[in-house]
Amino acid sequence: MKNLFLLIILFSMMACQPSSTTTEVVKVADQEAKKVSLADMPTLTFDELNEQWLQRNDDKVYVYNFWATWCKPCVKELPYFEQAHENYKDKNVEMVLVSLDFPKQKTTKLIPFIEKEQLKSKVVHFDAKKPNQWIDKVNPAWSGSIPATLIRYKDEVKFHEGTMNYEELSQMIEAFL
Repeated sequence: MKNLFLLIILFSMMACQPSSTTTEVVKVADQEAKKVSLADMPTLTFDELNEQWLQRNDDKVYVYNFWATWCKPCVKELPYFEQAHENYKDKNVEMVLVSLDFPKQKTTKLIPFIEKEQLKSKVVHFDAKKPNQWIDKVNPAWSGSIPATLIRYKDEVKFHEGTMNYEELSQMIEAFL
């Protein structure tokens, strides 16, 4: 009887597949790491956004899309920016989605939205207080409505206010390549 019991335990242990368990643990750990990094996403003031992102002057083309989860036209065009992110990531183009979501809604709306939509582009949360003090600094032609897109390469800048489809966005990016 003792030998039968040991045999059952031995077969049970052999039936386990540690590689799939290990894979699942890694997947869970990756998801948890992503959630932690999103939760730690800073909310930037205009000066921080300007210094850390908008004024970058290196060999990359930067595409800044100003949007919010509560803006239906913004959400509608996000897949085009994600597609451009994927298509241009090896061409020295960086997509930066500048969220204008309200700071109080960052953890309840913005982060769940990013996770649900599985956004791959860099997302920066911007505290858009006192818009009359920073809109003209982003671009003097900007009325302040969103979505709005600014593309920058060194000192060359193109600005588009309103929605775009993928072809329009791609043409704007291609002008810098």
